[in-house]
Amino acid sequence: MNLSLADPFVLAQDYPDELTGKLHSGHSACLRFNRKGDFLASGRLDGTIVIFDIETNGVAQKLRGHTRQIQSLSWSHDGRYLLSSSQDWKCILWDLKDGSRIRTVRFQAPVYVAELHPFNHLLFVASLFEDDPVLVDMSLKKPVKRILPTIPRRSDLAGREPNPKQAAQDAKQATCVTIFTAIGNHIISGTNKGWINVIETETCKTIHSEKFGSGMIVFLRLSPSGREMIVNSTDKLIRAIQLPDFSQTDGDNDQLTLNVQNTFQDIVNRYSWNDVAFSPSSDYVTATTYMEHDAFIWENNQGSLVKILEGPKEELGVIEWHPSKPWVAACGLESGDIFIWSVIAPQKWSALAPDFVEVEENVEYVELEDEFDIQPKEEIHKRRMDQEDEDIDVLTMDPVKGDVEQNTFRMPILLDIDNSESEDEVIAVGPGTMRRKSPGAGKEWMDGDDDDEQERVAQKKPTNGTNRSRTKSRKR
Repeated sequence: MNLSLADPFVLAQDYPDELTGKLHSGHSACLRFNRKGDFLASGRLDGTIVIFDIETNGVAQKLRGHTRQIQSLSWSHDGRYLLSSSQDWKCILWDLKDGSRIRTVRFQAPVYVAELHPFNHLLFVASLFEDDPVLVDMSLKKPVKRILPTIPRRSDLAGREPNPKQAAQDAKQATCVTIFTAIGNHIISGTNKGWINVIETETCKTIHSEKFGSGMIVFLRLSPSGREMIVNSTDKLIRAIQLPDFSQTDGDNDQLTLNVQNTFQDIVNRYSWNDVAFSPSSDYVTATTYMEHDAFIWENNQGSLVKILEGPKEELGVIEWHPSKPWVAACGLESGDIFIWSVIAPQKWSALAPDFVEVEENVEYVELEDEFDIQPKEEIHKRRMDQEDEDIDVLTMDPVKGDVEQNTFRMPILLDIDNSESEDEVIAVGPGTMRRKSPGAGKEWMDGDDDDEQERVAQKKPTNGTNRSRTKSRKR
């Protein structure tokens, strides 16, 4: 919608209130906006990654490389690279300039979640199923994996060995989620026993640990400013934690504290929460409910409930807040559709012209003296021919007013029918003639390793071992 037609008082609202749209391309399992908010990445159950253009609600790209459900997505700072983790035990770093795979990292267990470093797209941290988390450096051709500690650091021991009871409890610790801090110098991890560990990225050592309840920590997310962190655990409490400045400790890590700023919960129904997210200004917190079809929005400072988002009659999974607008996107667990809530702004048509007036009933229009004069045919033909000679550029993207970063990466537009919103994969066989793809077409990458994918496809021969030759017609 044109911003000049919008009421400025309506645009000042900070949170959405109504269901306004829906996106569909396969069964979506996870979502993630890029930093600018012009693209939304969606990971599907079949391992395909679909990137939507927010302005047009169309499909910008489709990335195929996984064979099972996508678990998490993470954008690079400039928006050019995308890291995906899947239940097929591997993570893939994509270059969105051409949709190619830069690195493929395999693990010995399924991946819970993986997140890129804020300023280094070749470094990421991953938490694994029933295994220790790892810090992966992809700057070399062969990725280097460094194991991160899971056992919490207890300040009361002061270098002494823990007693047998504490040792037995620490042996059952497992890391469920890991994220980077705002500048990437530290890693924050959550365990299945309610512990939060702060780990130095350079040394891979735990400098601080603190316990928040007895439930398993299933999700961590930083605010856009990086000063707050939201924690979702299985004890049905959502905690907003104020993060200290880890770079100003001067080696005295015992003075670090993670202060709980506020808690959010449903006191009446005691809901559990599937996913949580911050608003762009960190003034609001939103969450989806377990086994219910509502999404809650709280005010962060006071902890009061301000809105319950309604609409779809199915349970909602991952929820994401747009980085700069009062938009909320959530994926339905049953249908896989992506539901979008936003603010419906009535259009102010008087902005089209200074003398435009909105009337409540029909009025008789008085025409001007020369408004409907008949023009000569020669002049009309000349004007039409001049307009046909003008070159119209439909590919160049003009900079948006207010966009400070003029040299940032812009995803190329792929004018390909395979990247349309239709679920019927079709190919062109002639002018104006289309047919559906065969079930195995386009999935040659599933055969063998990823490194020699193109070589295998190029050298693929017929299954009978002989080359087919064109038969010559007999001469009578």
